[in-house]
Amino acid sequence: MQSVKSNADSIAAIATASGSGGIGVVRISGPAAPAIAGAILGHCPKPRYAAYLPFLDGDGQTIDQGIAIYYAAPNSYTGEDVLELQAHGGPALLQILLTRCLSLGVRQAEPGEFTRRAYLNDKMDLAQAEAVADVISAATTEAARSAMRSLSGEFSKRINDLLQRLVELRMFVEACLDFPEEEIDFISEGNVKKKIEDVQRELQKIYNEAKQGNLLREGLTVVLVGQPNVGKSSLINQLAADDIAIVTSIAGTTRDTIKSAIQINGIPLHVVDTAGLRETDDEIEQFGIARTWRALESANIALILVDAAHGITEVEKSILARLPQDLPKIWVHNKIDLAKNLPFIEDLDGESHIHLSAKTGNGVHLLKGALLKVVGWQSTSEGVFMARTRHLEAIRQVEQHLRVALDAISQSELVAENLRMGQDALSTVTGEFTPDDLLGEIFSKFCIGK
Repeated sequence: MQSVKSNADSIAAIATASGSGGIGVVRISGPAAPAIAGAILGHCPKPRYAAYLPFLDGDGQTIDQGIAIYYAAPNSYTGEDVLELQAHGGPALLQILLTRCLSLGVRQAEPGEFTRRAYLNDKMDLAQAEAVADVISAATTEAARSAMRSLSGEFSKRINDLLQRLVELRMFVEACLDFPEEEIDFISEGNVKKKIEDVQRELQKIYNEAKQGNLLREGLTVVLVGQPNVGKSSLINQLAADDIAIVTSIAGTTRDTIKSAIQINGIPLHVVDTAGLRETDDEIEQFGIARTWRALESANIALILVDAAHGITEVEKSILARLPQDLPKIWVHNKIDLAKNLPFIEDLDGESHIHLSAKTGNGVHLLKGALLKVVGWQSTSEGVFMARTRHLEAIRQVEQHLRVALDAISQSELVAENLRMGQDALSTVTGEFTPDDLLGEIFSKFCIGK
C-alpha cells in the first residue's frame, strides 16, 4: 500500500451535503494534496484542468470513476495545494473515498477549517469568510443576495474605507502630540472635528444597512399571545399560508408552543403560536402556558390578540403587565368578520392596533406591514449586505469612541486614544485584530467540508 509522508498538516473532508446525490465531492487541502493525487489517481493532474480518472484504493482496485481537479498553491480556495475528487454522490461511496484519503496521512477537517485556512492565508477577510456560511444557510432569496454582496467584499470595502479615514484622523491628532513645541493647532488645521462628524455619518449609514442585513440573517421571532380561542392558531395559519395549527371552537386546543418559519419581504419570521393564557387546573395546559412565558423572553415582537367584539379587557391588561417592558408589541383585534367590519390600522400610544379577520385573511396584509415597520425594515433591500450581531456591536463601539473624541475635542490625548480604540474596534469586523478564541467560535459553526 502506498503512503504519503508529510510533516505539514493536510486535511480532508466530504464537501457536499449529507445524503444521496448525483455528485459528491471530497476535498483535500495542504502540501500532501499532490501526493494524495498520485496515490489515488496514479498521477497529479495538470493544475486547474479537469481529469476523468478512476479513483483507486490501496490495492489498486477502482473505488469509483470521476473528475479530479488539482489547484496549486496559492491559486486555490484555501491558498494551499487543493485536490477535489468529484465522485458519484452515494454516502457509502464518499465515505470509502474519504477513508482512503485519511489512510494516506491526512486528517479529518474540522468544521469551517477550509474557510479558516483561506482567511489565514489572506484569500479573504473575516467578514467575507463569515459570508461563506451565510450564503450556504440563507433562508430567502434576499438573504442569499445580501450574503453574496458581503462575500464579494462590498461590506469589507466600506469598513476599510472608514478605517483609512480613521488612520488619517489619528495622523493629524498625534502630530499635535509629537510636536508640542510647534505653534500649530493640528486639530483645527486638520478640521478634525468636522472629519470625525463625517465619519460618524458614514458609520451610521453602514450601521443601518448592516442592521437590515442582520434582519435577513437572523430573522425575527414573533410570539402570539392572548386568551384561549381568540384566534391565534387561525392567524398563524394565515401567516404561514398552511394549516399547521389545529383550529377548533374549543378553548385550550393549543396546549404547547407551535413554531413556523415563514418570510415577509424576504425576512425570515419565526412565528410561535402559544397556549392561551388563562387560569386552568389542566396540568398539560399549565405546562403549555409556562412555555408561552418562556418563549416571550427570547421574542423580538409580541402579537397580543384580542377579540374585536369586546376589545382590551382586564385579562389583556394583566397579560400586558407581565410582558417585558422593552418588548415591541402589536395589538391584533381579531374576528372583525363576525361584525362584518372592514380591516383598518390605528396608532394608539405609540403602538399599532390592527383590526382584521384571521379566519378570512382580510387585513393580514396590514399586520405584515406593521411587523416590518416595527423592526425598521426599509421598502427595498437593494445594496444591503449581510451582517452579524458582532458587526453591529463593533460599529456601536466605534460610535461610542467617536462621541467621546468629539466631547473632548480640545484634549488631544483623549481624542487620539479614542480614535485608536475606535480603529481597533472597527478592525475586528474584517479580522485585522481578532482574538483566536473568537475565530474558533466563528468557524466552529461552519459545516464540515467548508
